[in-house]
Parts: sequence; structure tokens; C-alpha cells
Amino acid sequence: MKQSLLEFDRAELEQFLAGLGQPTYRAAQVWEWIYRRHALDFAAMTNLPKELRTRLDEIATVAPLRLATEMVSQDRDTLKVLFALPDGQTIEAVLMLYDERRTLCISSQAGCAMGCTFCATAQGGLARNLTAGEIVAQVLYFAHYLAEPALPPATTAQRPTTVTNIVLMGMGEPLHNYKNVWAALRRLTDPDAFGLGARHITLSTVGLVPMIDRMADEGLQINLAVSLHAPNDTLRTHLVPINKGYPISELLASVRRYVEKTHRRVTFEYALMRGINDSAALAQELAHALQGILCHVNLIPLNPIPDSAYQPTSDADTERFAQILRDAGIPATVRLRRGIEINAGCGQLRRAVVRAA
Repeated sequence: MKQSLLEFDRAELEQFLAGLGQPTYRAAQVWEWIYRRHALDFAAMTNLPKELRTRLDEIATVAPLRLATEMVSQDRDTLKVLFALPDGQTIEAVLMLYDERRTLCISSQAGCAMGCTFCATAQGGLARNLTAGEIVAQVLYFAHYLAEPALPPATTAQRPTTVTNIVLMGMGEPLHNYKNVWAALRRLTDPDAFGLGARHITLSTVGLVPMIDRMADEGLQINLAVSLHAPNDTLRTHLVPINKGYPISELLASVRRYVEKTHRRVTFEYALMRGINDSAALAQELAHALQGILCHVNLIPLNPIPDSAYQPTSDADTERFAQILRDAGIPATVRLRRGIEINAGCGQLRRAVVRAA
């Protein structure tokens, strides 16, 4: 298997190239091609000697992900990609195009071990963690796509342009793959690497309390989003089984500690499911639980899974739920629904491809 250069930091890349008899400055050239020019192969690295490009192509790669399938939404503002990993596992990433933002939703694991009962990814369990390089590779793939106007498929993006925001809300629980996720985040925010501002990145977690505390000490101003989905332990444990280990009282205490240390507002994500967690009484209970926390609630219309008992709440009931929160002083918005017809919800495209195979 070829060595992915995306697994190396700058010093490790220098060592690798030194082993090929190359001077130190070659690492700077390759680094720039990867992280600034978003090259996906060595042939594009035209300031490298031809012999070196040939040798690198034989033993290494800067594109460890293979495009398995891609789908574009009917309004052409959402592009979903299924990537194949070198070992045959697959992961998803989604590019969402807004008026001023090009937001990329990426995966942190192949599958997921958290077992959320309404999530397509959870149904297949966890295959493995992604490496730091595989996480970074998703971003570089779309950075390359956005920079090249002629690359298919056509979308509403006026290219060339750039990735402006990243959300770790794809497959997997990012804090369950802490070491590799944070190595990737350091690379993505490093001004000498990809260079995206930390405040343009959001990490979403189901609530691994020790890791939230650890995240608060990282000193990187990543946005934290917590997938809550219920205001009490009985309902949340049914929807999010990890709640057995980290009940809501402990989770909210960790969020309060996080806010106190970082002075950053936290987003609570709440996927509304008809007849399950969308009643007025539950909205009032949620508002009470979140009082005093510097937070915002993002209400998510559920992307339904075929044959699932969980179905999305009506628009009217969604707005009613949001208004109850607002009336109680809790800022709340409803997430814009994207890519329903292309299985844009987490794990849905992968599940559809696996079932069709």
C-alpha cells in the first residue's frame, strides 16, 4: 500500500523526502502543493524533478480517498460524495453551497459506535477510526474541486472559490477518535498548511463528557455543537444510548465548564421526530434545562431513513417548538433542509449503496 503523505506533519515529510535523497527545501515545495494548491497527484507538482515525481507516484499518494459515487441535489446546491478508503471501507462527505458560504460536512470514522437509534450511520456499527490524513483528505478533495471551474459536476458555486466552513457532522463521533481528529484540526487551521480559521470549524458530539473537558483545554477556538435531541434522561437514553454513561446533568455540567473556560457559545442540536420528542411540554422542559447556558438551539428537520419508525415533525410543529424556546429566552433556529433526494443525511448514501450491492 502506498504511503499517504497526508499522514505526515512538516518534520515527518522532511524526513521521508530525506530518505529519498532529497534536500530539505523539497518538503516545503511538496507541502505547498498539497495544502495551498490542493494538488491531488504528483504529476501536477511541476517544480519537482521529473524523476522525483515518478518515484513518489510509485511509493506514495496525496489522495488516499477514491471517489466511489457522487450525487447532486435537484437545485444543484448540495453535492454528496461517497469515498472508498484503501481498505475498502466507505465514508461520506457533503458540500453545501450558500450565498456567502461553501460549507463542507466531513466524517471522522467509518461507521459509528454510538448507536443513536434514528441515525443511518449507527445501524452499521463502527468499522474503524479515520486517520488524520483521511480526515484532511476530504477537505483537500473539495478544495481542489472548488478551485477548478471545469471539474464536474456542475453546481451553483461560482468557481474558482474556496471552502469557507467545515463541520464535523458526517459519519462517526469525532470525540471517539480524539487524537486523529485533533491532529487533522491542527493541520486544517495551521496558517502554514490549509489555514482555515478555527472559528469556521464546528465539531459535533453526542456528549462524551471527558473529551468535552479535554477539548476545552486545547486552546483552539473550534465551535462546539452537542447533539442533545431530548431534555430528559428517559427519552435521551432511548434515542442516544451513550446517555447511560453520561446523563444529561453531567453533560450540561461539562458544557457549562466548557463555556466558562472558552467563553464560546455552544450549539445544541435537536433533531425533531414526529410524536417522539416534538411536544410543547418537551420544548418547555428543554428551555428550563438550558437556562443560564450561553447557547443556541439548532432544530433539525429529520432526514428519514427508509423503513424507520422515526419521521420528521411537521413544519408547523417545528415552528411551534422553536417559538416556545425563544419565548423562554433560548435562541433557536431551524436548520435549512438540504439534499433529501440525494440521501444527504448522515450515513444514508453509504447505507443505500451497501443495500444495493
